[in-house]
Amino acid sequence: MLEMTREEFEELVAEALDRIPPELTRLMDNVAVFVEDEPPADDPELLGLYEGTPLTDRGEWYAGVLPDRITIYRGPTLRMCATREEVVAETEVTVVHEIAHHFGIDDARLHALGYG
Repeated sequence: MLEMTREEFEELVAEALDRIPPELTRLMDNVAVFVEDEPPADDPELLGLYEGTPLTDRGEWYAGVLPDRITIYRGPTLRMCATREEVVAETEVTVVHEIAHHFGIDDARLHALGYG
């Protein structure tokens, strides 16, 4: 397994977020991004997870709710990548994938766009 500290991995996530076009980040609403070491035990290979209400599903009722949560998992990413460059690329794909869910884009469309 590739070695990378949590701080180094968090920096890669931050860099991936910085590469999201500003016109999209301005549209992101009530969402927080976290890094965790491991995913839930029932899905040990999960790289990222979006939990919340996509922008496309929010209505008048959407007020006073906790932020949506995007979690990027360090362990599975490091286990599947052989080089730092692969970790950088995979982290960026995972961040984009989870942000796309915030915008209401489903897995089928993401796979079609190359963000499996």
